Amino acid sequence: MSYELIFLINTFSSFFMAGLIWTVQLVHYPSFHFVGTDNFSAFQHHHVHSIDKIVIPVMVAEITSSFGLAWIDGWFSLNAVGFYIVVLIWAATGLFSVPAHSELEKSKDDSAIKKLVSTNWVRTILWTVKSGINTWILWNLIK
Repeated sequence: MSYELIFLINTFSSFFMAGLIWTVQLVHYPSFHFVGTDNFSAFQHHHVHSIDKIVIPVMVAEITSSFGLAWIDGWFSLNAVGFYIVVLIWAATGLFSVPAHSELEKSKDDSAIKKLVSTNWVRTILWTVKSGINTWILWNLIK
């Protein structure tokens, strides 16, 4: 696979996830507060199983292509920094988002929702920075 194709996959996946995470952060997660207690478990189950179909393939494409770019460019390159950021995103997902969603599958808990929103800023900022890195690299490639 060519460097250009790997970079294209990586850039698309980073931009896609940055856009999605900003929507989730500002619109979707805060809306959890407005779902009734009676419907919340079904809503949470639907959210997790529906969003997984979107984010898992894109996140896998992003981490795989990020690794490939770091491998090609070297572990001290700007693409390597992008890979390290993606690793941090995966860590934040596993440490913060997955446990919060697991807690919310049991029942509606406003403090768990607040924690989900506040800890999701880590991923939101990291994906924004990752997209910025890809923008910088892309700009320098086309100059």
